[in-house]
Amino acid sequence: MDLVIKRVNEADEAVGDFIHVEFTRYGEQNDVVLNYDEYCFAAEDGEGNIVGAITGRAYYNEVHIGDLIVAESHRRSGLGKRLVGAVEDCYRGKGYDVITLTTFGFQAPEFYKKLGYTVEFIRSSADPKLTKYFLKKAL
Repeated sequence: MDLVIKRVNEADEAVGDFIHVEFTRYGEQNDVVLNYDEYCFAAEDGEGNIVGAITGRAYYNEVHIGDLIVAESHRRSGLGKRLVGAVEDCYRGKGYDVITLTTFGFQAPEFYKKLGYTVEFIRSSADPKLTKYFLKKAL
């Protein structure tokens, strides 16, 4: 059988449906509930401009933060903390045990530690800015 592998947009409805069906089926075969939910929270200023966003996925027993970005003009204002808090509040008490994330040394490991996240693993790099931190927080 000839198979073709090509890069596609994961947001494509057919690809999204395939992923959801197969993840669900595989979880059921292993007696695990998928509990899948993608999320995106955005912060807007008074003029409707997006000044921050947080995205990720919840599945099985964990919530994973994929991306958190705050516009330079709003950094150190508490907005990042509020966006992370929105995720925590949304998923607390809904069957998820932990929130996980990764961040690089030049990004925000200390920020997440201040929010109660603990380091699970550190993957060192010759360039400390590119050392990768794996963090978690119980829900």
